[in-house]
Amino acid sequence: MAENHLRIGAVTGRWACPNCEREFARPRQAHVCVPAGTVDETFGNHPPAWRAVYDAIAGHLAGLGPVHADAVKVGVFLKSDRKLAEVRPRKRAVDLVLVMPHPVQHPRVSRTLRMTAESTAVFVPLTAPSEVDGQVCEWLTEAYDAATD
Repeated sequence: MAENHLRIGAVTGRWACPNCEREFARPRQAHVCVPAGTVDETFGNHPPAWRAVYDAIAGHLAGLGPVHADAVKVGVFLKSDRKLAEVRPRKRAVDLVLVMPHPVQHPRVSRTLRMTAESTAVFVPLTAPSEVDGQVCEWLTEAYDAATD
């Protein structure tokens, strides 16, 4: 395992790009080939609460099963067999972008974006680890289940 990858749990059968060392579900999967970083680097220039939000998300996912955390400059991509979420630190909040099998209508959802016929990106802004509550954990679990074979 490359030093710049953080694993919440072991994910087997992943392909590592020989150029950037990032891991993907399929061999030679199309991607923007940029070097991976660390979770610390991703959150280093943001408020400590943003990292605590990520840690709360990662803590819930660790109880579900293996997850690969792919840290890059813009955020951390969380993957099981496929991507299940992105955690993107922003100026005013952390955007949790869940890859859901259906659109979600809820007051906490800031927007949705249809990705494919089978998946929708659901944006949930978070500003404190306490906001990773039962509702958010339910969505994380559903996204994990949808991304896991």
